[in-house]
Amino acid sequence: MQGAIPAAELVEILRSAGETTRLRLLMLLAHGEFNVKDLTQILGQSQPRLSRHLKLLAEARLIERFQEGSSVFYRLAEHGPGAAILTQLLAAIDPKDALIGRDLARADGLRQEKSAAAQAYFEAHAAAWDEIRSHHAPEAAVEAAMLTAMGQGPFELLIDLGTGTGRILELFAARAARLAGFDVNREMLAHARARLAAGGVRNAQLRLGDIFNLPLETGAAEAVVIHQVLHFLEEPAKAVAEAARLLKPGGRLLIVDFAPHDLESMREDYAHRRLGFERELVEDWLKREGLTSGHYEAIRPAKKAEGKLTVSLWMAVKPPERSRKKREAAETVLEG
Repeated sequence: MQGAIPAAELVEILRSAGETTRLRLLMLLAHGEFNVKDLTQILGQSQPRLSRHLKLLAEARLIERFQEGSSVFYRLAEHGPGAAILTQLLAAIDPKDALIGRDLARADGLRQEKSAAAQAYFEAHAAAWDEIRSHHAPEAAVEAAMLTAMGQGPFELLIDLGTGTGRILELFAARAARLAGFDVNREMLAHARARLAAGGVRNAQLRLGDIFNLPLETGAAEAVVIHQVLHFLEEPAKAVAEAARLLKPGGRLLIVDFAPHDLESMREDYAHRRLGFERELVEDWLKREGLTSGHYEAIRPAKKAEGKLTVSLWMAVKPPERSRKKREAAETVLEG
């Protein structure tokens, strides 16, 4: 347990958790994120009743709530005195408890229903993703290069901008304590949730969010990834600027996108705004945001795969604060 908790505060935490329905809610939220509608289906209780219990747990800072469109989701708190003891508290529950077992079984059933619905959506649109993938360098080679460029970490928080199917979160799950993926498409977030749950990825959060203006503090993350997103944007440099803002000093930004190409059909068929990016252009964006380019790599298709696209990879680092100030001072002297 981290840190000492005042007796009065500990009593309040235990009082908040010490009720059957609230304890069941905490156990469910230890296994994933749910909204009120989900929880009413699982527990078989009314929405007003569960909302009251959730309110009490939130006030005790045992759980957190977040908005996604018109829905409110809940998850266990990650910080604070309550979070510090929840793991031990829930671990003390008998795994063979019949009531808890039924709750978790219903939760699994609900996940399977949602997974089937999300998969149906994805399959209805999968031809587009498969067709796009068929145009560029092998995905396995791209992912191997990403892992090498990003390094082993470990990272406290890794953010994926435009997370799509959630594959990048899955790829880096073992190298970060926490992961967060943001996307503007609710259906894709549903697919990503199903994918991560099926893959046993428990340290990832998925959020509806505008990658130009995310509700996160400056310097929130040790690592940020922008994978095959910039070519969809009218102002890709703004996304790079937001990614740079999110980085802590010493943090790493990984950008993966197409090298310049002339497949005009990508604009009409897949809503691409840009037909790839020159190496120097992206490096100029990185420099403008105060980042130091650390690595560039062009991942080309096999020689026999004529007409396929090259994938470019840029790795940049946000300099430590002292190094940044020294560099700015030197630039001021040179400009003077």
